[in-house]
Amino acid sequence: MEEMYVKRNIMCIDLKSFFASCECVERGLDPFKVPLVVANKTQGNGAITLAVTPALKNQGVPSRVRLFDIPKNIKYEIVPPRMKLYISKSKEVVSIYLDYVSVEDLHIYSIDECFLDVTDYLAFYKKSDYELAEEILKTIERKTGLTATCGIGPNMLLAKVAMDTEAKKYKNGIAKWTYDDIPEKLWTIKPLSKMWGIGPRMEKNLNILNIYSIGELAHTDKNMLKDKFGVMGLELWNHANGIDLSRISDFKIQPKDKSYSHSQVLFKDYDGNNVKLIIAEMVDVLASRLRASKKMTSVIGFGLGYSKNVQGGFYHSIKLDSPTDSSKEIINICFLILDRYYNNLPIRKVSISCGGLTKKAGVQLNLFESIEEKEEEVKINDAIDNIKIKYGKNSIVKASSLLEDSTEIERNKKIGGHHE
Repeated sequence: MEEMYVKRNIMCIDLKSFFASCECVERGLDPFKVPLVVANKTQGNGAITLAVTPALKNQGVPSRVRLFDIPKNIKYEIVPPRMKLYISKSKEVVSIYLDYVSVEDLHIYSIDECFLDVTDYLAFYKKSDYELAEEILKTIERKTGLTATCGIGPNMLLAKVAMDTEAKKYKNGIAKWTYDDIPEKLWTIKPLSKMWGIGPRMEKNLNILNIYSIGELAHTDKNMLKDKFGVMGLELWNHANGIDLSRISDFKIQPKDKSYSHSQVLFKDYDGNNVKLIIAEMVDVLASRLRASKKMTSVIGFGLGYSKNVQGGFYHSIKLDSPTDSSKEIINICFLILDRYYNNLPIRKVSISCGGLTKKAGVQLNLFESIEEKEEEVKINDAIDNIKIKYGKNSIVKASSLLEDSTEIERNKKIGGHHE
């Protein structure tokens, strides 16, 4: 059992209220004093906030909330998201990390959160992991104006949970956990969803078993958990006992793509007719990705989410007889699922996925296609893809993209769904 408790010096660093703090730094404002919200106010009061400043969090406003949920008595400024700015700031911070550790010992978890393995650097810097964390956080603030919190632990799990649950309580934003802290700090976490890796659905399943805290989960028979949840059950038990064998080096090998997916939240109600335009535009994006990576799909998934007034929706998939990267074929499958399951309710979300990916090997034909037509389609698709790569996504669009219900041209101006 001793070998399960690896002893490294891992830091998990998170940039506080990242998007909102970037906006404050650009404006010369103090995010701890200025109530600021990052949201696209052109979407109205239903717009979801991407971030709020600590000044608003201290008034009880969570990071992710719709504008109409913010109490009317709270005054705040709304600024639109600027993804280019956030990516640039994130790169600045990553370059600071790389001043302290090599790329092999850095794992970029998200745009505002990273893991650093500093085990082999402490002797060189002649500092403890805690002292080095203090120096790194001060450097980030001095060079970028951004503040951060840091969790330190003997493995990635405990570093992350220390950061999530305790670091923000301290003035310097640093919390260090050891294996000795597990009973007092890890096992007392409740509700379960406050633990990294446990979502609302798993929390509900565990509550059914009368498990309400991490301590109760740690003392549950692991074979029973395995019977109930499979391999995930064993991982839950390990994490509840502070066990995590993953190393930052494990994340350096890129996994093979298992599926491509694309979803879009619509900012007005669509019906079964005008949503077909959105479907066609989304499929064009997915099919271009398939062709660019020389992949083909054999499983098409399609789903709709309905307006909040009616809620609900559906998601279904169809396995193809032969793989494809054809926009036309994927669109036809999506329309088939739409016609079969759509029940005339207002639509606010569209989701499409391409799974069962295989490497492309020549033109795929079925008995009902002519090779001339298929080759002509391949040439047209290749020509369109090359033009978009060279001159930009909006350099060539379908005439339908000029229609009122189209979102393609506007989406092509964005990064990650937000304006540059």
